[in-house]
Amino acid sequence: MTMFLTGTLAHPPLLEIVLGRAPVLVPAVLPDHAVLAPAGGADTLTRLRMAQGESAAGVLVTDGGAQDLERLCYFTGWSEGDFVPVDVPQVQESVRAPVSPEGAEGQRRFDAETWARAQGDLACEIAREIMRGFGQRPAAMVRAIRPYLAARAWSRALADRETPCVLRSDRTREHAVRIVSDSSAHDGFFRMRQFSLQHERFDGAMSDVIQREGFVAYDAALVLPYDPERDLVLLIEQMRYGPILREDRHPWILEPVAGLVDAGESPEDCARREAVEEAGLHLGSLEPMVRVYASPGYTSEFFHCFLGLCDLGEHGGGLGGLDSENEDIRSHVLPFDDAMALVESGEVNAGPLAMMLLWLARQRERLRAAA
Repeated sequence: MTMFLTGTLAHPPLLEIVLGRAPVLVPAVLPDHAVLAPAGGADTLTRLRMAQGESAAGVLVTDGGAQDLERLCYFTGWSEGDFVPVDVPQVQESVRAPVSPEGAEGQRRFDAETWARAQGDLACEIAREIMRGFGQRPAAMVRAIRPYLAARAWSRALADRETPCVLRSDRTREHAVRIVSDSSAHDGFFRMRQFSLQHERFDGAMSDVIQREGFVAYDAALVLPYDPERDLVLLIEQMRYGPILREDRHPWILEPVAGLVDAGESPEDCARREAVEEAGLHLGSLEPMVRVYASPGYTSEFFHCFLGLCDLGEHGGGLGGLDSENEDIRSHVLPFDDAMALVESGEVNAGPLAMMLLWLARQRERLRAAA
């Protein structure tokens, strides 16, 4: 079976991950078609569509078989029926390509070099995350949680950024930690890893092999909306599953606005998006607060925390959240001193909100003076 692939699927490093092998690729051109630029986030795939008089550059996979098509469908979420016969002038035998039935009028064309520079590495990381489940995680599950798999890959890219090492050791994972074994106990919205490792001890020796389990989660952006002129904060309230699991009698929790950072999205953009979705609030400037692990002993979850300066004078609270994410959220606007009283009473029992209010307590005088 010969296939003609274009756009993001023609990126050799990504295609090698998807197919699980290094395929033989032959450059080719398909007449009367165009490759359209992705319309969406970093995980959006290009589409090949009919466009009279144009030509689509791509590659021929000439040494493939049925499993190549199966793996491509698994990765893309498309069906075998989406790969239709096409006529490639330089090839005499039948060629199949994923052609969308719509035309390409008025849509932006794909620029492979620009995309590769901006998104190629992340696209490959997303492909690794998705294809790790091939043969184990059902394709229907991949289609349902694909944005979260992409966000999980993005969190690894964000984690690769350098962070200060002034007091703590500057030893790195690559040089001071050895993974002995690594497997998945569960791989869905969350992934649980069972692993064993050795690490360099403070005395210079290597540790014994340590067996552990841990949750692979996501990076999240958290934002505390604050009106410095009126000294008001906005808190949100929603039912949370952790307290349910702990059998807490009161599982409705006060929190900052928060959400998972989508693949390719900056934490700042995520904070602004979530403020609109959860509280109907458009933020002014953002001040970085802290960047912290939620609970580094057992989960990879990481928080990017911001203070969002805004006008809360006309915001009376209310209901928000996305039905598509089963969110049922209530907003509360209250004076800063009242919010701190909730910390002291224990009614604020979510660590991130308490931490962010305490950060604001330290910076509040400066912010109010500048308002």
